[in-house]
Amino acid sequence: MNPYIHTVNYYETDKMGVTHHSNYIRFMEEARIDFLNQLGYSFERMEADGIVSPVTALTFDFKRSTTFADKITIELSVEKCSTLKLVFGYTMKVDGKVVGTGTSTHCFFENGKLVSLENRYPELYQIFMTKSY
Repeated sequence: MNPYIHTVNYYETDKMGVTHHSNYIRFMEEARIDFLNQLGYSFERMEADGIVSPVTALTFDFKRSTTFADKITIELSVEKCSTLKLVFGYTMKVDGKVVGTGTSTHCFFENGKLVSLENRYPELYQIFMTKSY
């Protein structure tokens, strides 16, 4: 899989010229959407099938600041996958130096009810389980 690259926009920085902390969560979402697109299982595809995948938990550890025009390379991995829960791991780097790490935890709903990823998307579940991406 190719890492996702986000170039920090001016509006994503604060008065000190540093990327505002709230933006890293958006960068994680951008990377996750790109990752699923690369797998061929876009959010649009899942939503068209009636599946939504809300975030149930987030973590992020800041290691270094980023600033306007920095190119943040975001490497995404599947940290844990069960039939009901999926945890992604994120490592963000600028010029090879880690600027932050995090996780996002997700579940899957269809028509307002929790669904099993293994039963609803067995092919995607197997990809996550075997890490064959």
